[in-house]
Amino acid sequence: MSQSTISTFELFALIPDAETARLYLEARLWPNGTVCPTCSGQDRITARKGGFYRCNKCKVDYTVRTGTIFERSHVPLHKWVYAMYLVVTARKGISSLQLAKEIGITQKSAWFMLQRLREACGGRTGKLSGIVEIDECFVGGKEGNKHECKKLNMGRGAVGKKAVMGLRERGGRTIAMTVERTDKETLQNAIYDNVETGSALMTDEATAYTGLNGVFFKHDTVNHLGGEYARGPVSTNGIESVWAVLKRSIYGTWHQVSVKHLDRYVSEVSFRLNAGAVANHTLTRLESFVDAVDGKRLTYARLTA
Repeated sequence: MSQSTISTFELFALIPDAETARLYLEARLWPNGTVCPTCSGQDRITARKGGFYRCNKCKVDYTVRTGTIFERSHVPLHKWVYAMYLVVTARKGISSLQLAKEIGITQKSAWFMLQRLREACGGRTGKLSGIVEIDECFVGGKEGNKHECKKLNMGRGAVGKKAVMGLRERGGRTIAMTVERTDKETLQNAIYDNVETGSALMTDEATAYTGLNGVFFKHDTVNHLGGEYARGPVSTNGIESVWAVLKRSIYGTWHQVSVKHLDRYVSEVSFRLNAGAVANHTLTRLESFVDAVDGKRLTYARLTA
């Protein structure tokens, strides 16, 4: 076995069936023994057949799926584990059509699985610190490529697109999120929410970032309009590379992403750059994904509402 990764063949040898996957997930989610999802108790639990457990205190039956993204899914658990493996190892993600072919389910089910997995990728990860690069990008179709009846006829650039704000700790984690506006109040509130005071901020010359240099942050900018992309240690090249991965994933893998679900796609890219980073062993990345599934149940009704 490789010292940094495992192949698909090796993964199938480790987790060949649903029962093995169940034991793997239980060991990871319940390291100290089975836990009731209702009362969080462990002392009055009875094991039953097929991976079911009964909490004699709450009088409820449950499995390792309960309260996770796997809940009420008919897809076997070893297929879920393989889907997680594909998400963390594919640099630009995987499409629902390809996943459907890989694990033998319908494209509709594969799309729902991937949205559940992206739901697990979201959530707060703590504030960034040190040198933090900040930038925004816009996701959406180009006006020139749209059908005449769908053109907004309001100019080019960000028209008709959704804004995504990104913050990347140099040598560390990435936080990205969709934002309604790219005005000063919205962007600076996001910075105060996600960056530790005393950090050094690197941005472009956008007016929304003016006034950040002072008591709470040290702020430097690069003049992109003037053709400047780095001045010594001052640059936003790190966060720009995140946009490169996001847009290549959209263009080359997902092809079309609706504004309604964009936040989940952005969360997937961020997760792959953080806990799912290639610097970590594949099994470590997979374990980080499993740790994130608890408490992230997503129903089809809520997803499509």
